[in-house]
Amino acid sequence: MARKSIIARNEKRKKLVEKYAAKREELKAAGDYQALSQLPRDSSATRVRTRCVLTGRGRGNYQKFGLCRHMFRKLALEGKLPGVRKASW
Repeated sequence: MARKSIIARNEKRKKLVEKYAAKREELKAAGDYQALSQLPRDSSATRVRTRCVLTGRGRGNYQKFGLCRHMFRKLALEGKLPGVRKASW
């Protein structure tokens, strides 16, 4: 499991992205990159990390389910993910 501080930092970034989204879009459309650079760095959407909703793991995530590969496999084998079953051919 990821440290709580890292998860909290990512949540803070998500809030900043949401707060400044309209202003960033407006400045990009106007081509005012000087003013754009004055905004907080964490207000850029590229700084938000996709994390597992259960463990906070930052790598190996399936966006469709919001889970990392470990939790995905565990829940799929337990039958807790509807429409997912082990492949056999």
